[in-house]
Amino acid sequence: MITKTKRINEDRDSGLDALLSLNGTSFILDNGYWVKFMVYQVTPNKHKPHGIDYSLTLHDRYNQRIIGFDNDHAPPRKRKGYVGRKVEWDHEHKIDIILHYDFKSPGQLLQDFWAAVNKVKSN
Repeated sequence: MITKTKRINEDRDSGLDALLSLNGTSFILDNGYWVKFMVYQVTPNKHKPHGIDYSLTLHDRYNQRIIGFDNDHAPPRKRKGYVGRKVEWDHEHKIDIILHYDFKSPGQLLQDFWAAVNKVKSN
């Protein structure tokens, strides 16, 4: 007798699961650095079309945010010439500089965040 098995949650994104599992956690790294993750599922909308509200931050020993990836507010507009405003709120903080972040997937967000953390720690 041949039985068919159905994969449960076959469309589930493992990157999303990994990101959501980090919600509310902080990790102490070497040299006084530490990271903090705040991640929630939300109803997709024009500002957060991927359905998550997130803040991933790296802080120094003085609790100053060094880098952060979030979508809590719109990134600032560029002032030179006409630039169409992005509707999505994904952006990156580098101390006092805010840059647009091109969100591709939850897994890619984690990879980009840890790459930025490693770059700061290696300097």
